[in-house]
Amino acid sequence: MKKMLYILLLLTVFAVPVVAEDFTQVTAPEAPFIFEPLQMYVFPDKDYPITKYGAKQGNVQATTNAFAKAMAACNKNGGGRVVVPPGVWNTGPIHFKSNCNLYISEGAKIVFDDDLHMYYPAVKTSWEGTECMNISPLIYAYECKNIAISGPGMLAPEMDFWRTWFEKSDSHLEATRRLYAMCSTQVPVEQRRMDAPGVQMRPHLIHLNRCENVQLDGFRIHESPFWTIHTFMCKDVWVHHLDVYAHGHNNDGIDLEMTQHVVVEDCTFNQGDDGVVIKAGRNHDGWHLGMPSQDIVIRNCEIINAHSVLGIGSEMSGGVRRVYMHNCNSSSEVYRLFYIKTNHRRGGFIDNVTVQNVSASKMMRVFEIDTDVMYQWRDIVPTFDTVYTKISNIAIIDAKADQADAIYEIKGDDNSPIENITIKNIHVGEVNQFINNVVNVRNLTVDNVRWDNFTLKDRVPGIAPGR
Repeated sequence: MKKMLYILLLLTVFAVPVVAEDFTQVTAPEAPFIFEPLQMYVFPDKDYPITKYGAKQGNVQATTNAFAKAMAACNKNGGGRVVVPPGVWNTGPIHFKSNCNLYISEGAKIVFDDDLHMYYPAVKTSWEGTECMNISPLIYAYECKNIAISGPGMLAPEMDFWRTWFEKSDSHLEATRRLYAMCSTQVPVEQRRMDAPGVQMRPHLIHLNRCENVQLDGFRIHESPFWTIHTFMCKDVWVHHLDVYAHGHNNDGIDLEMTQHVVVEDCTFNQGDDGVVIKAGRNHDGWHLGMPSQDIVIRNCEIINAHSVLGIGSEMSGGVRRVYMHNCNSSSEVYRLFYIKTNHRRGGFIDNVTVQNVSASKMMRVFEIDTDVMYQWRDIVPTFDTVYTKISNIAIIDAKADQADAIYEIKGDDNSPIENITIKNIHVGEVNQFINNVVNVRNLTVDNVRWDNFTLKDRVPGIAPGR
């Protein structure tokens, strides 16, 4: 009884993990919404070294087979750690089983071979918010429970081949048109084959699909073919103390898509695209699956270089709500600190999102909401259905920037105005273009927005200072 009272006291006072006998509890009492503690699985104290199952340095096929055998043995015997010892281990894709913790030892590096043939047969995955059958992600889990990647070692895919797919070929664009049409007409996922020659839809580095109780702890990443870490329709996720570097094309740091009950903390992201991203499916897939991304806390992270520190969308058709990012910063340049993006095809909603105590040195916008972000999709695919996104109850509080082109720009759609926006305690050293631009917004609260120097390079009609 005394032990339980002590644990409860710790949970009440500190936002730190508390270890009990059969679970690790992760709390977030600072969240501006009720966040139930994460109850994270504790793995049995049993190790399954890949060398015991035939892994050999320099032998890709033997090591690929060894990962599969070690996962199967670990799962069959009630769970534990699949251990990667020190050294360089060249392998093909790694597929998870439940109750397995892939432990990457100090001095261990998993190098994923970029021989395309190793990533067949196709598995159920997704491409930019749309489900499909595609070549295997480099690390893949489907409908698993109690899984983890941990340890101080590194994931480092070979990139020579994947880089040849960075530039979008005509055949790739045609494939995206077909996939978009199949999503819009609800063709079964098993028939959405994107693994044919010429499609060139790059695999995720880590793709966890419909998994529960996921832990990502302490490892390092160097490069990725596509989105770096992608949780898709997952529940109960704890991501902490990662060191992620990926500067290729579409290299978001972590994409939480239709994912619920998450803590991301004490991580470093150095990305060629967005840092931390919340998504929830594209158009008909998001509406059909109907699983919002919700109850997410991101705290104490360093985003060294990225397009945005926190991005939401544009694939968010299933809805996003109850998200809190705080105490995160960038020591370098970003495009935006906080960016919400959608368009008239997405539908869905974005509600109750707060970003607090964030900073970066230089950026285009401190805060931006854009309801007409289409990228290449504006012209290459038609609009099957027009469904507007409801955006409400969004706040950015206590943000700093040395330099920005503008402080905030909020562009709502006149068919669905944005509602209840709070912008408070924002300080920018130098503003280079304009202070703010606000269109189709109801109930905008602006309090203590300051700047030191304002260089008006290009006056934009209708834009006024926002002190």
